[in-house]
Amino acid sequence: MDLQHSPEDEALRAEARDWLAAHVPERPLPSLETREGFAAHRAWEARLHADRWSVVSWPREYGGRGAGLFAWLLFEQEYYAAGAPGRVSQNGINLLAPTLFDHGTEEQRARVLPPMASGEVVWAQAWSEPEAGSDLASLRSRAVPTEGGWLLNGQKTWSSRAAFADRAFGIFRSDPRADRPHQGLTYLMFDLSAPGVTVRPVGRLDGKPAFAELFLDDVFVPDEDVIGEPGRGWRIAMSSTGNERGLTLRSPGRFLAAADRLVRQWREGGEDRGVRDRVADAVIGARAYELFTWAGASRFAQGGSIGTESSLNKVFWSQYDIALHETALDLLGEDGELSDTAWAEGHLFSLAGPIYAGTNEIQRDIIAERLLGLPKGRR
Repeated sequence: MDLQHSPEDEALRAEARDWLAAHVPERPLPSLETREGFAAHRAWEARLHADRWSVVSWPREYGGRGAGLFAWLLFEQEYYAAGAPGRVSQNGINLLAPTLFDHGTEEQRARVLPPMASGEVVWAQAWSEPEAGSDLASLRSRAVPTEGGWLLNGQKTWSSRAAFADRAFGIFRSDPRADRPHQGLTYLMFDLSAPGVTVRPVGRLDGKPAFAELFLDDVFVPDEDVIGEPGRGWRIAMSSTGNERGLTLRSPGRFLAAADRLVRQWREGGEDRGVRDRVADAVIGARAYELFTWAGASRFAQGGSIGTESSLNKVFWSQYDIALHETALDLLGEDGELSDTAWAEGHLFSLAGPIYAGTNEIQRDIIAERLLGLPKGRR
């Protein structure tokens, strides 16, 4: 692993730092889980895009800067250190876009990626179903071929961003006669305002609609919105989950910035010695996660791929995120959980970490079987 950054990467980092210092809003935007906040964050995406900061690692023809993976990691560090807003386009940029780069057509990339980069079209992830969450292969929503496209029927739930998003992506059972549940699935994109789509927001503990249920009744999707070969959706989806659990969902810059904030809070509170060790653990954890991520990025840059080690990554960051926020709330005192702070909202979101992006129980099974070579257990 080489931690010496190239002059080009350092130059991008410096440019990003200057731009963020001049443009990050002085006051935090409203929560993106509200209609007002969603609109404000969409406008922020457009501002980023105007100066090509929304997708720095994408090719220039799609709105990026053509920066490499290491430059992207440096940009992320600067982004979170500057206290910049959360990304409402995260699902599209971090999950759908890598899928299109690997499996989409040139027409799909040219049509879908630019409005994604600008925030004009915000995407929801529509994978989970009432009885198909961690066991995603048991999904029952159907895609039936029709003239010029497909008809979607079924129900998706816990669909991130769907309450206010424009479009969604997911996998559907297109061949119910397939021998195995992982076979006969097709990866499709669809419009959330299309006839036959009903969006029902699902409130979080604080009442904000962070998710939504989607009810699909003969929703027409043209052939041009199928990603990859029909019936091969599982293989395509698994490439998306590798990105989600590995490098993109929780970049180390986010945790480094949060650990720095935690240290400042601890000092401002009189350096409470009762939580000193937990604050130190938070800093050490953020640094360890950073080094683990850079090691993975180095392998990736040398031709490797994001493999089952992404499960290690996912279990670590989801547990770390909870510990970090619980330490911050303890520093705030007995009213910490009820406070109107980023820590309180972040704590609520962190509680879902062990569940989404593949539950930690499933990830531990993967680690046991594929990394440690242990026999299959509970499944």
